[in-house]
Amino acid sequence: MAKNILLFLLTTCILFSCKENRKYQSALQDNQALVDANLNITAVMVHDIFSPPVASRIYAYSSIAAYEVTALADPNYKSLAGQLNGFEKGAFEVPAECHYPLASLVAFYNVAKALVFSEEQIDSYTAELFNKADVEGIPASVKENSIQLGKDMAKHVLSYASGDNYGPTRSYSKYTVTSEAETWKPTPPAYIEGIEPHWNQIRPFTLDSASQFKPAPPTAFDTKEGSIFYSEAKAVMDAGLNLTKEQKDIAMFWDCNPYKMNIKGHVMFADKKITPGGHWMGIAGIAAKTKNLNWKETTEVMALTSIALFDAFISCWDEKYRSILIRPETYINQYMDKDWTPLLQTPPFPEYTSGHSVASKSAAIALTHLLGNEVHIVDSTEVTYGLPVREFDSFNQAASEAAISRFYGGIHYIPAIENGVDQGENVGKHVLSRIKTKNQS
Repeated sequence: MAKNILLFLLTTCILFSCKENRKYQSALQDNQALVDANLNITAVMVHDIFSPPVASRIYAYSSIAAYEVTALADPNYKSLAGQLNGFEKGAFEVPAECHYPLASLVAFYNVAKALVFSEEQIDSYTAELFNKADVEGIPASVKENSIQLGKDMAKHVLSYASGDNYGPTRSYSKYTVTSEAETWKPTPPAYIEGIEPHWNQIRPFTLDSASQFKPAPPTAFDTKEGSIFYSEAKAVMDAGLNLTKEQKDIAMFWDCNPYKMNIKGHVMFADKKITPGGHWMGIAGIAAKTKNLNWKETTEVMALTSIALFDAFISCWDEKYRSILIRPETYINQYMDKDWTPLLQTPPFPEYTSGHSVASKSAAIALTHLLGNEVHIVDSTEVTYGLPVREFDSFNQAASEAAISRFYGGIHYIPAIENGVDQGENVGKHVLSRIKTKNQS
């Protein structure tokens, strides 16, 4: 009798112990940790002041690394190896005891750390993650295995990234301003040189070439009053002089210019601002929370959105430095009104096409594909930067507002916006035609 009681107590203790030891498996299973991680690297990029194209690269490779762990964890998800240009399948030793959500976050942070300047800040975020793992009771051996898998995945993705021609382009020649009247010139107040003139030489993820979706050329330059180009510039000027409060709010909300400079007396200093890609990655995170996605679904959303953004910037920048079109501010000051200023500060690169239009539409197509068209988004992305929320009933509605915001801001002529939207749609649809994130059942 005593032996039976002892056996019962021992069995109960073992079962209870196993149950307690397995509670850690529920840790990090929702979307919060990856959404926070994305916001964390956004904060680092704002601090480091990365250009919109370069920022899109950091988001993309970090998100791909996180997603590839999902593909290892769940056979329903399809690896991007063999789907992205030049991305080959890696060989990974996947331990029997592994916490995949933790491994995914480690992969994300390790890639991001290698691509930003403020590495110590990424280290602090990673330390917070490891502390959370301890609080959640993830056993030391499981934690160690998960960290190693995440590091291995990051190494694999960084090896892939090293072949995209980013490194060599850092030493390429700067853009040389020409004397042709129709070409882009640096704009006040900082007169910053042209940003990333060789971005079309970066390897895209899905495009056959940077010029695959080359848009129609911009309107022929003309200074004659009544000409089409003159009328397009006048429309920008007139709009800027008669903006409603709503139009001003829209322009400010989507400004996303990491190069905004302020002058006080003889002192010039920069405002720290998010990039357009950063805004859309923020929307992706908000959508993940709105739809109550789990960690795997969230890695999928982040990866596909970032890939769509990355290829959109390559396509857009290819056209910017082909047409090298003069900005409205320069044209209006020279031919119409020397004292006119746009609501927003003109960013330091050519006008055509609108980066906001191309990137926003491409991202909206990716998000709509995964989450549906009718998703109510309370966009709080800009609250950190002192702006109120705006609400949208679909990703495409948000993209349309982002596009027209550049006209309200005095940054773009209408053709750059309309043709940019078409260009972004072509890129987004092409990304979807090339990438499948789910295996067929």
